[in-house]
Order: sequence, then structure tokens, then C-alpha cells
Amino acid sequence: MLSVLADRTYRHLFLAQVVALLGTGLATVALGLLAFDLAGDRAALVLGTVFTIKMVAYVGVAPIAGAFADRVPRRALLVTLDLVRAGVALALPFVTEVWQVYVLIFLLQSASAAFTPTFQATIPDVLSEEERYTRALSLSRLAYDLENIVSPILAALLLAVMSYNSLFLGTVVGFMASALLVVSVLLPTPTPSESRGVYDRTTRGIRIYLATPRLRGLLALDLASAAAGAMVLVNTVVLVRGSLGLSDSALAWTLFSFGAGSMAAALVLPRLLDALPDRPVMIGGAVLMVASLLGLAVTVMIAGLGWTMLLATWLLVGLGYSAVLTPSGRLLRRSAHAGDRPALFAAQFALSHACWLVTYPLSGWLLTVYGVVPALIGLALIAAIGILVAVALWPAGDLSKFEHTHDNLPLDHPHLHGERRHAHPFVVDDQHPRWASHL
Repeated sequence: MLSVLADRTYRHLFLAQVVALLGTGLATVALGLLAFDLAGDRAALVLGTVFTIKMVAYVGVAPIAGAFADRVPRRALLVTLDLVRAGVALALPFVTEVWQVYVLIFLLQSASAAFTPTFQATIPDVLSEEERYTRALSLSRLAYDLENIVSPILAALLLAVMSYNSLFLGTVVGFMASALLVVSVLLPTPTPSESRGVYDRTTRGIRIYLATPRLRGLLALDLASAAAGAMVLVNTVVLVRGSLGLSDSALAWTLFSFGAGSMAAALVLPRLLDALPDRPVMIGGAVLMVASLLGLAVTVMIAGLGWTMLLATWLLVGLGYSAVLTPSGRLLRRSAHAGDRPALFAAQFALSHACWLVTYPLSGWLLTVYGVVPALIGLALIAAIGILVAVALWPAGDLSKFEHTHDNLPLDHPHLHGERRHAHPFVVDDQHPRWASHL
């Protein structure tokens, strides 16, 4: 897995991702404690609103950013967005009202909504071979897991000697270091696509995404991940600080458990994906998340909530979560031409976070109004529905032969050749870029 770090450009991008996520992880812990200070037992509702604002920014900004990302030098765009995020994070320690948190989070996440898809679409251009790209995806998943492992540990150590507001300064340092690492390398920028109207550019990625069976299945699995993930990210602070009455450090260690499971999965996934197709691995991960949430619900009903059981459950949820999310970049890479990748990655970013837009507020509302067990069961049922839809939409063969039409494809799609309707069965290699947007 580590062999891909021999590539200097990817190595610098990976390190930029690591340091930015370390800072983001510190902000996640600090935001939970800030919400608890400002709202007390209603902190779950505040955090649910914060995460909802984050999702609104992601869903609204990402498609627009993806549509025009190929018109701006990638390095300049990424560095500028890092500096914007650092500036917003610098203001967070000074907030005194909940509405101020909401405004700053919207600005911060709008910048992230433009940064992340552009960053993700750059990696397959740097590492064009699928085997190397698969290893890079696992490393990327490990980097995301640092937000849930190293950051909570670091937060727990820092909280022993300083207030949680100081953690936001770590976020600033992370974004500044990311900007320096990005500016230190030259990034490939695909040739800009032909001129199109604003509507066509902003919806192209979503239209390709929704026309692709494997990606429709991916979206259903994103719903399952969002349901389980929302239970962890929104409600952990209330479960640990409120229901169990534990310390700030215990909150950090509970989030660490979730990240440890995700990292363990990411370490074994490259070899597993060499032996198995993406579909069974991802569906299996989603099933594990559902089983874990239902198991915790049964335990709480029988014996009450315990910290040890919560840690074990979050570990298993983390395993399943990583098994679903890590291979998703492979599906996106093989489903679009290089020129369409920024738009397609932006579509995945927006559509997947639309799932979180539903599950974040629902998670906080279920826990606040009905309690732990209904929240666990309700979110597990939503995840189960996502699994069933994925099984129905994503063909098990992923896909060598099917009947298709061209009615909903863009006029300039390479398979149209001037025709609008041309239905017939065909057999293709689904790696071939000519057919990638069909599959």
C-alpha cells in the first residue's frame, strides 16, 4: 500500500490531506463540547443543525464547483480554499451564540464543498493505474480515519492542559500546512471540456451518475452509511457526557473506537479487493453496520447503556463504514472520462451528502425526543432500506450486457454519433472509457 507514496506529487497531496484532517478532527471534538456548553442537554439538536448546515453547503456548492473546476488551475484553487477554511476556523473560538456557530460552519463547509471533490478528482490523474489508485484510496481512507483516531487522542491530551476553544487553533494550523504542501507540487489539469451552458455544466455529473447502475447502487449504500454514521457523529457526545456522565476525554476515546474500526478495515481492503468484487465487500460492510446498531439496541433494552458495549459497537460500525466508502472511488473512476471526473466526483459528493442532510437532523431528533433505543432502531431500519435498494439497483454482474437507450444522455456523448435513440444489447469491457458512463 505504501509504495504509492514514492510518487512525490501524491505523497505531498496525501500529507496535505492528513494534516488538514487532523485539524478538522480537533474541531469536531471542540464543536461537540462547544455545543454542550451552549445548549446543555439539547446539544444533540444543535449538533444535528450544525451537520445539517454542513450538508446544505455540500449539496448546494459541490455541483457548481465541480462544473467549473476545470476552468481554474487546480493548485491555485485548492490553496485558496485552504486559506479560506483557516480564516473561518480562526474565528470559531470567539463565538458566544449558537447562530454564530451556524454562520461560520456554513462558510467553512462551503469552502470544503469546493475543495474536497476537486482534490479527489486530482488523485486518479496523478495515479492512472487502477492497482495504484486502489492503494491510494485505502491510504485516503486511513487519512480520514486519523480524524477519528489520532485527533481524539491528541484532543484528549490537549484537553488535560487547556480549554477546548484552543483546539480550534489546531484546525487553523492544519489548513495552513495543507496549503503549503499543495503549493509545493505541480498538479495535472485536464484539458477543459467544450463550452456548455451553465445548466448543462452544473447537472452533467449528476446526470451521468444517475444513468449508471453501479453508481445508483452506491448512492443507496451511501444512505446506509449516512444513517449509521449520523448515529455516531451526532449522538456520541450526548450518550457519553449525558447518559453515561463521563468526561471529555471519554468522548474522545469513544470517537477513537469508531475510527479504529474504520482504519482496520482500510488496512485489509486492498488485498480483499484484489480477490473480491467491490459489490459484495460494500454490501457486507453495510450489513455489519445494521447488525451492530440493532445489537446495541437489544443490549440497551436488556442491560442498559454501558461504555464498553458502546465502544465495541462503534468499532464494528467503523469497520462496516470503511468497507462501504473506501471502494467508492474505484466505481467513480471507471464510470467517467477523465474530463468528466471533477463533475462526477462533485456529483457523488453532493448526492452522498444529501443522504447525510436527512440522517443528521433525524438522528438528533430521534435521540432527543424518543431516546437511545428508538434512535438506534430507526437509523438501522433506514440503513437496511439502503441495502435492499442497492441490491436491486446494482446488478450482481456489474455489468457486461444489457439493453440500453440514449434518450437521457448528453448530445455530445461519444456513443450517440448524432442519434438520440438506438437501443440494442451489447457486450463491452466496463473499464473502457467509451462505455464507462453507461455502466
